Amino acid sequence: MNIPDSLENANRNNPEAKGMALIQIAGLKVVFSTRSEKIRAVDTVDLTINEGDTLGLIGESGCGKTVMGMAMMGLLPTNADISGIIRYAGKDLLTAPESMMQKMRGREIAMISQNSANTLNPVMKVGDQIAEPLLIHHLYSADEAKKEVIRLLGALGFEDPVQAAGRYPHEFSGGMRERVLIALALICNPRVIIADEPTSGLDAEVKIEILHLIKEKVTGNRTLFLITHDLGTASFLCTRLVVMYAGEIVETGPTKEVLSRPFHPYTKGLLASLPSAGLNTIPGTSPSPSSLPAGCRFSERCIAAMERCRKEHPPMKEVGDNRQVRCFLYD
Repeated sequence: MNIPDSLENANRNNPEAKGMALIQIAGLKVVFSTRSEKIRAVDTVDLTINEGDTLGLIGESGCGKTVMGMAMMGLLPTNADISGIIRYAGKDLLTAPESMMQKMRGREIAMISQNSANTLNPVMKVGDQIAEPLLIHHLYSADEAKKEVIRLLGALGFEDPVQAAGRYPHEFSGGMRERVLIALALICNPRVIIADEPTSGLDAEVKIEILHLIKEKVTGNRTLFLITHDLGTASFLCTRLVVMYAGEIVETGPTKEVLSRPFHPYTKGLLASLPSAGLNTIPGTSPSPSSLPAGCRFSERCIAAMERCRKEHPPMKEVGDNRQVRCFLYD
């Protein structure tokens, strides 16, 4: 498939909003080279994210979700071989010079990382960390930036935002550090926010607080790209779901439809593994990204697999309005 064909496929992922695409991903491949092998982390992904979309990318750990987010931000390591197109507002991010990406990060596209302990600078006050993007992008003076940080911390639920701005990350709980990460993402008022497992490691009560905070402060007039393995989180925040398995997309559609009537056997397995469904885990393990099978990548774990599934690689198919699935069961 060439790149123009991939862009056409990406646009079909949300046909009801044609002409409103903000991010177009077409034929995206990310391969990590090591001394002994090549790891195909993302393999020929086509996806369109529209202005104002709240889109959830779900799948098991290691399926390529975070790699996609890092590719969009231009933050992959030097051993990553990237090909295809990631187009934001008409600009191809994969061919953009680093100077342009530096101007866009935080200002146009921001990220809520999944690990606050690793993301935040332990020897820098959180107020200074949140203010830094405003100063880097020359949006505020130092005094104005300080006022904006205090205003935002107050809006995000800090009872004493002035005191909070003067503290270090280790002085906060995990939930409050997550609020700091949200502040970092929001401070420059970006158009797109990529949230990578924003509630990972939080207890149930704090998780609910953070989800409501993201829904109130992040969604609405922004575009949200949520990366998660948690179907509950995706269901709460997103209107559209994209299911990823072994480096490729296997199902897309409106959230309510995907969760109430899943098409792909992998999606069905994810739903069956929920506590409310009896914790019926999917047997087996995902294929190694360094030795992906020629046929359907889920075939060795699929109870509905046919001989054809083990030999042929299924393409994405239209299976109704705004629904796509990669499965021979729908031929």
